[in-house]
Amino acid sequence: MVWRGTDDYRTEYADVQLYADRLLARGIQIGTEPMPYQASYSLDTRAGFETARLTVDVAGEGWSRRLDLLRDQQGVWHASSDSAGRVELPAPGGETAALAGAVDCDVALSPLTNAMPVLRDGLHEGGEPHDYEMAWVSLPDLSIRRSLQRYEPLAAGRVRYLDRDGDFRAELDLDPDGLVARYEHLAEAVTPYP
Repeated sequence: MVWRGTDDYRTEYADVQLYADRLLARGIQIGTEPMPYQASYSLDTRAGFETARLTVDVAGEGWSRRLDLLRDQQGVWHASSDSAGRVELPAPGGETAALAGAVDCDVALSPLTNAMPVLRDGLHEGGEPHDYEMAWVSLPDLSIRRSLQRYEPLAAGRVRYLDRDGDFRAELDLDPDGLVARYEHLAEAVTPYP
């Protein structure tokens, strides 16, 4: 899939492989805010669309960073990170103890990572609202923190997202497979999922 940012600050490409109960994806996001960067990621989930591993490499002019975020079979998060060059951004990585209740990762500005809770709980088909704790990864700095989120099905193929830590909310249009086709205020698919 290819998404373009509705604000023209970023574009994302993802090669997504969907299975009955898991997802694998490799992608690239190119952004210009707060500075030009390219982020390459690899996301693997295990049964139930639960995050198993996320690796992200980000580079800009004269700097680079890497984050390896792993959720083991017991549900414990582990993070390792490194950086090179000089850039005024928060340090990559962070304390993983606060992520204890999270099952999913959520990469900033990426419509892809909304798919895991949607698919696991069938939210693209309707149902009741669900609250989630996420391991949120900021771009381009790759710092991590806990994020409280709520997904409210509005109709088949449509979900409202609410940031329970702040006041951000948006409606997501989903394709029949549960992937984001349009993320209000953020991105829209340029090419539909085959």
